[in-house]
Amino acid sequence: MFFRAFVRSYATDLNLTGYVRNLPGGRRVEIYAEGDQEQLAKLIKHLERGPSGARIDEVEVKWGEYTGIFPKFEVRY
Repeated sequence: MFFRAFVRSYATDLNLTGYVRNLPGGRRVEIYAEGDQEQLAKLIKHLERGPSGARIDEVEVKWGEYTGIFPKFEVRY
């Protein structure tokens, strides 16, 4: 499973909303997720492991205010 699909699948299972996308250069991924703080913490732990075959060097987390602007969790291109 590719990383973006891995993130979308798990975030959707956790009832989170937001998006995942590759950043320019193709070596970094941005994830913007909203929802219950406990579910967000589960997503972060899941990201630290990543899917098989992925190399995760760092997970940087920034907390912010809930906006409610995302109807679902999606992959952006």
